[in-house]
Amino acid sequence: ILFSGLFGTREMRILILGLDGAGKTTILYRLQVGEVVTTIPTIGFNVETVTYKNLKFQVWDLGGQTSIRPYWRCYYSNTDAVIYVVDSSDRDRMGISKSELVAMLEEEELKKAILVVFANKQDMDQAMTPTEVANALGLPALKDRKWQIFKTSATKGTGLDEAMEWLSNRLENFSSSTSTNKPQT
Repeated sequence: ILFSGLFGTREMRILILGLDGAGKTTILYRLQVGEVVTTIPTIGFNVETVTYKNLKFQVWDLGGQTSIRPYWRCYYSNTDAVIYVVDSSDRDRMGISKSELVAMLEEEELKKAILVVFANKQDMDQAMTPTEVANALGLPALKDRKWQIFKTSATKGTGLDEAMEWLSNRLENFSSSTSTNKPQT
């Protein structure tokens, strides 16, 4: 009971990752201000505080261009969750997206991070279903990792609330379970 009062004081750290053009920045600002903003390719990162229900998230949107991806690992420390955004209509780059995801998940600093995949751009005609995206990324083979995939459209706003609801519930449960395991001093 005491913990629930303390929980709101800690900002959870979330990274939004994915290839360039997947919709990461659009998602960040849709979550923060509730509307679509005009974006340009992210060179470096955007960081914003997003409040969802009683949780405060420090959300880092990292650029997804090939030249920037090697720097993602500089931001992994103390990350509670990763939102991995996939352009569901970009079948040609699904293999590259999988390679980046697999490499990221092997990083020691992200071993405990919760993974949420946004199968984004579901409003596009050629969009793969969330199940197809999950299979293309190899998600069913993941062991020892909490993950979930959501059907989203950042421009329309669909699926974002469901995804954030799932994520906030997992983070709340994860935080309360990890805090009770610490020895009393």
